[in-house]
Amino acid sequence: MRCDDVRVALSARLDGEDPQAPAAALDAHTGSCPGCRSWLASAERVTRLTRVQAVDVPDLTAAVLAAVAADRAAARDGAAATVRARRQVLRVAVAVAAVAQLAVALPILLAGLGVEADPHTGREMASFDAALAVGFALAAWRPERARAFLPVALVLAVCLAGTSVADIAASTTAVVHELGHLAAVVQAGLLWALGRVSGEPGRRLPAAFAPGRG
Repeated sequence: MRCDDVRVALSARLDGEDPQAPAAALDAHTGSCPGCRSWLASAERVTRLTRVQAVDVPDLTAAVLAAVAADRAAARDGAAATVRARRQVLRVAVAVAAVAQLAVALPILLAGLGVEADPHTGREMASFDAALAVGFALAAWRPERARAFLPVALVLAVCLAGTSVADIAASTTAVVHELGHLAAVVQAGLLWALGRVSGEPGRRLPAAFAPGRG
């Protein structure tokens, strides 16, 4: 085989193509021909350099970080919107409880309606109910203060529930007469939920949804 033919075949083999010549013949020629052997060594070095040449890869770090930040911001916005909607519902519920409490207290307090047997005691209880109504109204208006009023509501609910159970067990009152005390338990639960949503550590609203802005 001529050196030119051998080098063409060797080049094709380096490129992964069919050299169109037996491998044994090529190896035998390069083993006996210093010129082709030197040419093959140079060709192999060039091939290695070409194959390990650095490839210009675009830097996508900034784009990836921006996408991650956008996803996190969207998740925070969604969570904030959910918390705000829940807070608004609870504020309305607490406000309704305040209006209902006041609607029961005012007729007794101002006109003595329904307490003909003991007007003084009735007005005292109505005064207490009116104070509770004001507390619930303030909690609905400023939800971040709901937790400060919560102990009062909880103590009232526990005391009313406890005395109702004791009186029913002693047959000194009927169950139907004590059903109204369930309102105190419900009110305490609403106040607890509102205080938790509005001021629980780790679940505070972002500045845009801070209490007093909605």
